Amino acid sequence: MRRLTTVAFAFASVTLATAVSAATQVQRTIPFDASAGGGEKVRQECQIQTHVPEALREAAGDVVLVDKLDNKGRVLELSISEVHAPGGGIFSGPKWMAVSGKLYEKSKMIGSFRAKRLSTGASLRGTCATLQRCSRAIGQDIAQWLEHPGMNAELGDAR
Repeated sequence: MRRLTTVAFAFASVTLATAVSAATQVQRTIPFDASAGGGEKVRQECQIQTHVPEALREAAGDVVLVDKLDNKGRVLELSISEVHAPGGGIFSGPKWMAVSGKLYEKSKMIGSFRAKRLSTGASLRGTCATLQRCSRAIGQDIAQWLEHPGMNAELGDAR
């Protein structure tokens, strides 16, 4: 019985390790491109650099958030490429953000995209709440794209 338990544990460990290595790695905190805009206050207060990866993890079952990408398996490099979010909530007009991504399989690029979401709806909760809604939508867009990735895709409002 002890031998059977040991074999079952070893099989479960290998199966779990294989599942984790098959998952797509995404950095827990993604960078802003140098030309992304958005202003320092938005970057500090809204925390969209962590909201986008978290929204993606929630929308896609096979995404693992990591502190550092290891480039050994399936890796999705993300960056915030554009933010338009003037302060003033509903009084400052529409807000939007864009995220760019490159998907690698064992260091070979197999897909790329630009995802953009625009919010023209009024939000009495403010700029950060609006950008968080955009982050969730972008996370869902990327999750769908991961099912059938391609090169130079335009997701969401980027089309």
